[in-house]
Amino acid sequence: MTSPDPTESGPDEGSRTVVTRPASVGSFTFWFANQRWEWSAEVYRMHGYAPGQIVPTTELLLSHKHPEDRDLVAELIERTLAQGEPFSSRHRFLDTSGRVHTVMVIADQVLDDDGEPVGTAGYYLDLTETVDAVAEAAATEAIGGVVAARAVIEQAKGVLMRMYGIDAEQAFKVLVWRSQETNVKLRDIAACVIADLKLIPRPPVQTVTAFDHLLLTCHKRITSTTEA
Repeated sequence: MTSPDPTESGPDEGSRTVVTRPASVGSFTFWFANQRWEWSAEVYRMHGYAPGQIVPTTELLLSHKHPEDRDLVAELIERTLAQGEPFSSRHRFLDTSGRVHTVMVIADQVLDDDGEPVGTAGYYLDLTETVDAVAEAAATEAIGGVVAARAVIEQAKGVLMRMYGIDAEQAFKVLVWRSQETNVKLRDIAACVIADLKLIPRPPVQTVTAFDHLLLTCHKRITSTTEA
């Protein structure tokens, strides 16, 4: 039996091809007025709790954050409350057993009828290597096929890697997640990501200047590494 093409993930004549679960995914909502958190069952489980076992609060949330990431997340929450920004980040937290999880939080604003931000809602993607060996093997095989055949997906992976500071496999899992979540083909999700880059503000001049220097001098670093 021929393995399904991972780029075909999504609806096809009324059917849907499932590649592999990209990561443990849970949803959340944070309401600004009373600073109330709502967690899905998956987010409770990520933290080591049974669904509904505790009431999620900002204090509890921060107590679980990795010591090296706690201040960063606290500052992010303060900025979210002050400016109405989405609660989006990549950080680590410890569950109730002390196990470290690496998560990417992707969120958007919750707006009231007047278009004012009243909260933020989105997803926790647990990027920790927790999937079983069979799923990992399938994901690896899928990634190999994509590298060879689908340049647009590789481009989208590169964008996610730079934007979120994740590796290639994690970026691929994020694309697969969005494909399965929305029931849209993976290659179409990737093409949309690339097409919508024009909607992102251009980087500041200092960033472009720094990249110009790296581009124009990278051959020297390659030569130095080869000679060494």
